[in-house]
Amino acid sequence: MKILHVIPSVGSVRGGPSQAVIETVKALQNLGVEAEIVTTNDNGNDLLDVPLRQCIEYKQVPVRFFPRFSPGLHSIREFAFSGQLTAWLWQNASNYDLLHVHAIFSYASTTAMAIARLKGVPYIVRPLGQLCEWSLQQSARKKKIYLDLIERSNLNHSQALHLTSEQEQQEVSRLGLGLHSFVLPHGLSVPLAISNAHSRLREYLKVPADEPVILFMSRLHPKKGLDYLIPALAKLTHHRFTFVIAGSGSKEYKAKIKSLVTSSGIGDRVHFAGFLEGETKNLFIQGSDLFALTSHSENFAVVVLEALAAGVPVVVTPGVALASVVQQHQLGYVTQLDVDAIASTVEQYLNNPQQAKNMGKSAQKLIYDHYTWDKIAARMIHVYQAILSNHQGLSYV
Repeated sequence: MKILHVIPSVGSVRGGPSQAVIETVKALQNLGVEAEIVTTNDNGNDLLDVPLRQCIEYKQVPVRFFPRFSPGLHSIREFAFSGQLTAWLWQNASNYDLLHVHAIFSYASTTAMAIARLKGVPYIVRPLGQLCEWSLQQSARKKKIYLDLIERSNLNHSQALHLTSEQEQQEVSRLGLGLHSFVLPHGLSVPLAISNAHSRLREYLKVPADEPVILFMSRLHPKKGLDYLIPALAKLTHHRFTFVIAGSGSKEYKAKIKSLVTSSGIGDRVHFAGFLEGETKNLFIQGSDLFALTSHSENFAVVVLEALAAGVPVVVTPGVALASVVQQHQLGYVTQLDVDAIASTVEQYLNNPQQAKNMGKSAQKLIYDHYTWDKIAARMIHVYQAILSNHQGLSYV
C-alpha cells in the first residue's frame, strides 16, 4: 500500500495538525506502509530552510518540499501557492494507491484533490476543523464562495472525510454533504518523563517551589478564548498562582493580549513564554499543575492530549472536541465559555488540588491505552483498506 499525504505546511508554527501528519507517516511506516509527505516550505511568516524538489528525510519521515509563493500580502502568502508542487502532483499522483489530503481552503490541498479527481486516484480529506461552524463563520463570504465554486466538488468526489472527533463529525453532518466519513483522533508520541519537572519549572519561572502554575499553550489567536480566560483569572487574585501563556501569533494579537493582561491587573502573575518546542515544551507541560484551553472551537487539540499524558488535569470549554472525553472519564473540568464560569471552574482546582492530581493519574492511563500513535496508525490502515475495498464500515455525513 502506497499512500501520499498532502498538506500545505509541516512547519512547527502551524501547530498540532501539521505535526500530526509527520507522526502519522512515521507510525504507518513502522507498520509496513509505504507513506510519504508532499508539502511546501511554508513556516508561517517565514520559510523552512530545507532542500527543495527532492525527497529528503525530515524528522525521520520522507518529505518532498516545494517552494511557497511568498508575496508581502498576508492573505495570499497564507494560501501557500506553489506552481512547482502542482507540476509534481500532476506527474506523480498516479503512482500512489491513495492520497490523504490535509486541510481545505488552501492551494496545496485544493490542487491535490482536483488532480486526484482528474487522474482517477482515490483520496480522503482531513478538513482540520475547517468545516465546523465557528471556522466557517470566519471570512464567511469568501469561504462560501470558495466552497460553492471549488471545494464542494472536491469534497463530493473524495472517498471519505477523515474527522478527528465525534463533535467534528456532528458539526459537519449539519452541512448535509452526504459523504462517507470516519472518526479517528490524533495520536501522541509520549515524551520521556523529565525528572523534577515541577521544581525545575518553578526555578525557570523564578516563583516559589509550591506556586500553582496554570498553563495555556496554543496558537495566539482570537479562536483560543484568551479574552475570556485572562479576565477569569483576574477574578482569582485572592489565590496564589502563576499563569503561563505559551505560543506564537501575529504581532497585533500578541500586543492585544499583553494589553489585556495589563488592564486586568495580573501582569505580575503572567509569564509570556513564546513558542515552545522540544524538551522546553515538555518541561512546561510536565511541570504545570493545570492546563487551560478555553477555545471557541477546536476539532481536536493535540496539546490537550499532551497535557493529559503528562498527568496534568485540564480545563476546557465545550468547543474543544476532547471535552466529551474529559467529562466522561473525569480527566479535568469542562466549563462554559463565560468569564464567571471559567473563574469558578479554575477556583475548584485551586481549592482542591489533590482532586485534580487524581484526575491527572486517570488521564495518563487512558492516553497510554488508547491514543498512542501505534494504535492510531493500526486503525488508520484498516480505514485505508476499507476505502480501497468499497467503503466497508464507514459512516455518512
